[in-house]
Amino acid sequence: MTTATEQSQDPPKSHGHGTGSKWALMLAAIGVVYGDIGTSPLYAIKECFSPESLHHVDPTPANVLGVLSLVFWSLTLVVSVKYLTFVLRADNDGAGGILALFALVPPKEGKRDSRPILLACALFGAALLYGDGVITPAISVLSAVEGLQQAATSLKPVVVPITCGILIGLFLLQKRGTGGVGKVFGPLMIIWFVSIAVLGIGGIIKNPHVFVAINPLYAVEFFLHNKGHGILILGSVVLCITGGEALYADMGHFGRKPIRRSWFFLVFPALLLNYFGQGALLLQNPAAATNPFYALVPGWALYPMIGVATTAAIIASQALISGAFSLTQQAVQLGYFPRITIVHTSKESAGQIYIPEINYALLVA
Repeated sequence: MTTATEQSQDPPKSHGHGTGSKWALMLAAIGVVYGDIGTSPLYAIKECFSPESLHHVDPTPANVLGVLSLVFWSLTLVVSVKYLTFVLRADNDGAGGILALFALVPPKEGKRDSRPILLACALFGAALLYGDGVITPAISVLSAVEGLQQAATSLKPVVVPITCGILIGLFLLQKRGTGGVGKVFGPLMIIWFVSIAVLGIGGIIKNPHVFVAINPLYAVEFFLHNKGHGILILGSVVLCITGGEALYADMGHFGRKPIRRSWFFLVFPALLLNYFGQGALLLQNPAAATNPFYALVPGWALYPMIGVATTAAIIASQALISGAFSLTQQAVQLGYFPRITIVHTSKESAGQIYIPEINYALLVA
């Protein structure tokens, strides 16, 4: 690592997140921020009911409605209320993330200074995000490419080489900056969200009764019925909000308004429609629990949907990579990380950065 922070160009003088078109920022945010949480419908419901899952429950109507209620309220309370309504307000000079949040804690004089404890928690949370930045690209891309085996078992030997090639290409693309990457990924993710929304609507039309799961009493009854096992299922339900921390960590790249608008106008409705569509299908056909997402797909659209899903799963890695860049920059500014090369990739947005050392460390890991 270099011993001093370098910049390929002077960062913007304003602390805003970009003076360009709000639609362009929304498009970029969809492509970068929501890749991880946006691909959760591929596996979240499946992990709750599939016989292949270690801690699954039977897809009875009560369990299906209970899990859907948990999904709905998890997305609503954790993402819509906690992150988008409250946490995004706690920006540090335009930046977000757990270290930026810690920097806002005022110093306290006296023997009962809680800052060391809060610092330990913040650094622990940062370490978890770095770990996610290592694991998510490897697992998500490999899982996506493994879809080729569904098309032809003869393609199994090329799965790992193709995965490695995609990962290398993804990390090499980072030097273009998150704005440039987002403009490429944004339209593809819009196709993904529209596709999963349409699939969900198709399932809901066959059984609109599924919307009763919005009532939180179904979630309460689920826990009362399943007791301790219900807590284990909650661990699978939490998969529906994986990547939620990227909303805050990536705030410095795009700003809070584009992130909020993208969520409420497109991402949130699409996710809910697909989850409830999967639930409606399970109410009609419990045997679909082995893979409820693809069970929603008509036979004629199966292979195109595998292609779209594979693309979306690859894009899901981007949120964690850009989040790691933001986290590292904050750690350097706070003195908790060595000074390294920080390349500003945008003349309009101070938060859009590229850190070669972190990029290649994540790639190798």
